Amino acid sequence: MRLSSSAGEPSSSTTRHLLAWILLAALAVFAFGWPLFAGGDPASQQLLRFLEPPSLQTPLGFDHLGRDMALRLAYAMRLSIGLAMLSVLSAALFGTVAALIAAWQGGWVDRLFGLLADAVLALPALLLVLLFAAFAQGEKWPLYVGLALAAWVEYFRVLRAGARSVLASPAVEASRLLGFGAAYIARVHVLPALWPVASALFCLGVANAILAVAALGFIGVGIRPPTPELGVMMVELLPYYDEAPWLVLSPVVVLALLLLSLVMLTERGGRDSAVRREREA
Repeated sequence: MRLSSSAGEPSSSTTRHLLAWILLAALAVFAFGWPLFAGGDPASQQLLRFLEPPSLQTPLGFDHLGRDMALRLAYAMRLSIGLAMLSVLSAALFGTVAALIAAWQGGWVDRLFGLLADAVLALPALLLVLLFAAFAQGEKWPLYVGLALAAWVEYFRVLRAGARSVLASPAVEASRLLGFGAAYIARVHVLPALWPVASALFCLGVANAILAVAALGFIGVGIRPPTPELGVMMVELLPYYDEAPWLVLSPVVVLALLLLSLVMLTERGGRDSAVRREREA
């Protein structure tokens, strides 16, 4: 007899999942809504307002060059979220398609994709992004290419293993005997089984990409000033921590909240995958 999980666990998981979505939605509303509400140019300088403290009109004050901190933070979040999601979506699409083809065909096709994945894994992900960033420092496209190339391997390896298990299941064998084609099997059996894992990988991938972009900006090889970006803003504002600690803490807190919400969604996706496997057992 299988023991069921405690009654409080699903409720707690649902609450964390809801809180993660609320937090992520609030951050997205600020990133994309505040520039429409406040207006202005994030690079516009008012030197007479150097390190001006927060007020009702400017809730985060002005930075060391007299720039609206809230406006710059909103644009920085736009850049981080947009670049991370575009990179991970590209990686997810290629990695998922490659995993399905390799699991379905097997043989030399599977080995070819496996060798390609191993070649990418030979370099650490951050080093791979650094190599592409070196071609055009300060541009966005090298970061996109590097992040996408580094992220697809995880999708491929995890989803290929899951697809192999599903394709070997009795349900798929029955569908094949009944004459259903590959498209039907993928739509009805494979993709629904892989969705919880894929969604968890997506949330974790976006979190890793946001952190990687911020880390590269922090060490000066990613996005360059005056473009607002979370890592760049941390470096720019760090010397003024004693005079205006709220300035340097703002991008740090935003980055932490973004990562926290995405990791909480990742935890829910992994739990859903485990529940599905238990039900099918």
